[in-house]
Amino acid sequence: MENNILIMVVEDDEILANEIKSFLRKWGYKAEKAVHFLNIIEDYSRLHPHLILLDINLPYYDGFYWCTKIREISDIPIIYISSRNDDSDKIRAIVQGGDDYVEKPFNLHVLKAKIEAIIRRTYQYKVKDKIYLNPETCFDTQSAVLYFQNQEVDLTKSEKKILSKMFNSKGEIVSREELMMELWNTEEYVSDGTLTTMISRLRSKLEACCHNEIIKTKKGYGYYIE
Repeated sequence: MENNILIMVVEDDEILANEIKSFLRKWGYKAEKAVHFLNIIEDYSRLHPHLILLDINLPYYDGFYWCTKIREISDIPIIYISSRNDDSDKIRAIVQGGDDYVEKPFNLHVLKAKIEAIIRRTYQYKVKDKIYLNPETCFDTQSAVLYFQNQEVDLTKSEKKILSKMFNSKGEIVSREELMMELWNTEEYVSDGTLTTMISRLRSKLEACCHNEIIKTKKGYGYYIE
C-alpha cells in the first residue's frame, strides 16, 4: 500500500525536511514538505495527505496549534517529531490529538516503523465496520452511510445499496446485472440507463470527497472498488 500513501512533512529545518522526504521516497512513499508555515491548513488542503509528520517549534504558530486546527477537520494520523523531550510536551501532544511522538535526533528507520504501524491501523483494516477511503472519508458497512469529515454524505437509498454491494465485494468485479438485482428490491424502478446514471452520480459524490476515482469500470463486465 505504500505507493499510495502521501506523507506531509511539517518541518522548518530545510535540511532535515529534505532528508526525511528523500528517505520516505526511497521506501516507496510519496512525501511532500509543507511550505506555508503561516497557514499549514492550506498545504493540508492542497496535498490531501494520509499522514502528517509535525514539528512543534515552527514559525508563526507551533505544532500544538496546527494539530488542534487539523483535528477540527480531520482524523488524519499525526506523528510529532520534536527536539522537546519534556514529558509535559509529550503528554500535551497526545492529548491534543497526536498519534505518536518521536524525539529528535531520531533514527529514520525507527520513524519508518512507527509510520508503518499507524498506516496499518488506520488504512489497512476495517475499524468498527468502517472502511476508510482516505483520512477524511469512510463508509460504515453496518448503516450503509458514507461520511466525509465526520458528516454524513447525502446518498439515495439506491446509491447506498450500490455502495454496500461494491464494498462487500471489494476487490472483485460486480456485474451490472448483480447491481440491478440489488436495486430491484427498492421502490425505485431501475432500467439499464438508470443504473448508468446512478453510477455516474455516485462517482461524482465520491470524487468530491476523495479527489480520485473510487468506482472503476471493467469494460464488458461491470464495476469494482480496489
